[in-house]
Amino acid sequence: MQTKLSVRHGQLSPATQSKITAKVARLKRYFDGLTALNVTVDLQNPALPAVEIVASAEHFHQMVSHEVSGHLWRSVDGAVQKLEQQLRKHKEKTRDHKHVQSSRKV
Repeated sequence: MQTKLSVRHGQLSPATQSKITAKVARLKRYFDGLTALNVTVDLQNPALPAVEIVASAEHFHQMVSHEVSGHLWRSVDGAVQKLEQQLRKHKEKTRDHKHVQSSRKV
């Protein structure tokens, strides 16, 4: 799985970048089919940093989560949590769909 981190309108320290990358990489445990994660941190308004995560998965469309908060780590945590919820929902749908038994009698 590829993880790409981009920063707009500013810079983050290498330590902060590695922490964000590590936190986002944990999303792999919710859905094995993830192929890429693109994280964008927008620092245009330093009081309200925005975080966007775009997840690409095999045989599925891209999933996107946005979060804007007063603190960078709250924004990162919120965006990760939203994406976790989307991945869990998608995994449940695919798992339930495969195991549904037909009510038809042959």
